[in-house]
Amino acid sequence: MSYSPKSYEIDSDYLLSKLLELLSIHSPSGYTDPIVRNVCATLDELGIEYELTRRGAIRATLPGTSGSPDRAVVAHLDTLGAMVKELKSNGRLALVPVGTWSARFAEGARVSIFTDDGIYRGQVLPLKASGHTYNEELDTQPIHWDNLEIRVDERVYSQQDLIHKCGFNVGDFVGFDADAETFPNGFINARHLDDKAGVASILAAAKYLVDNKIELPVDLHLLFTISEEVGSGASAILHGDVAEMISVDNGTAAPGQASSEFGVTIAIADSTGPFDYHLTHHLIYLCQINELPYSRDIFKYYRCDSASALDAGNDIRTALVTFGVDGSHGYERTNLHSLMSVAQLLVAYATQRPLYAAQVHSLNSIDTFPETRKTDVDGARLVEPDGIQQVPPEPTGRIEDPGPPVERKRSASKPKAADSKRGNGKQ
Repeated sequence: MSYSPKSYEIDSDYLLSKLLELLSIHSPSGYTDPIVRNVCATLDELGIEYELTRRGAIRATLPGTSGSPDRAVVAHLDTLGAMVKELKSNGRLALVPVGTWSARFAEGARVSIFTDDGIYRGQVLPLKASGHTYNEELDTQPIHWDNLEIRVDERVYSQQDLIHKCGFNVGDFVGFDADAETFPNGFINARHLDDKAGVASILAAAKYLVDNKIELPVDLHLLFTISEEVGSGASAILHGDVAEMISVDNGTAAPGQASSEFGVTIAIADSTGPFDYHLTHHLIYLCQINELPYSRDIFKYYRCDSASALDAGNDIRTALVTFGVDGSHGYERTNLHSLMSVAQLLVAYATQRPLYAAQVHSLNSIDTFPETRKTDVDGARLVEPDGIQQVPPEPTGRIEDPGPPVERKRSASKPKAADSKRGNGKQ
């Protein structure tokens, strides 16, 4: 049976609830075991088989009618965060960031500090935090991690208090609350949408494929990495027979960028260079023939799991599919419209035959190597590399208006209860 995204009824309630669930679990790079267990439980519920790497990355598989060449989609479970750099004499904790992000967006955040024996709560503040004490000096402080400290919500006023009363150590992980808030018009505000929104989109697409018992042409691997924010994400997770990999991550909706919080954005290149021409244009083609709203973009200061996979020596085609995020690596915002569009594109991709089925082996002859996509003589048809001609709708490159919002009360998510109590070392 042939499927079109126009008929895909992705479960938006499932996607949103799964996203809020993921956002409630702290997972800074290096402290990802709790969220790995959560996603494994979700895969169990969906009946999808999976395995774990030694470090805890997840490799799940939706089997196809043919085992090779395999394809994969990948998103990362780890987020930005921090670690304790110093136990200070004033009873506060100095910080060092995990991942690359500005101290500007850490100020004022509520956090959980994970010690060897339990979890404590606190707040990130600048060194001069009292307006009544420092007056205008507050506004002249430098924006830097060296200028921040955690005020712990315990009776600790010295370094010895931190050590003996709470058991803090240098290297304790610090998780920043997502502070997720959703709105009836589809907007979602939260930290860590990068990349938990991508994970939720993949899981929603997988749920659709499983629930509808859709037969896939080849094996599809769902990969969930745990160290993307520190650069090594997909370096050791790929199966050897994977020929194509789609990274799902955030696109930067900002002045000078083409990404949008509505529809899907296909990245053409990032800071490491262009993505695979053929796979990227195949995704654009799928958007066109299935009337999915899309845009193209280039990210100058960006790196994703595709780069770490290629750096590790994998001979694969890679592409990047993104959901639009305003304020990336800060106070982030996206829209459910974009996440649904990503899930629909993933289903469309999964149900199509491999881009180059002849390239089963890693080394091939020139006879099976593809040509660059071109138009035929009258310019009316796109000629696919295998010679099959298709007539897509006229692409506009513009994002469709999702329509007026429906008036409802807004809702806000809260941190898990375990994170608001100390002395609970289990996750």
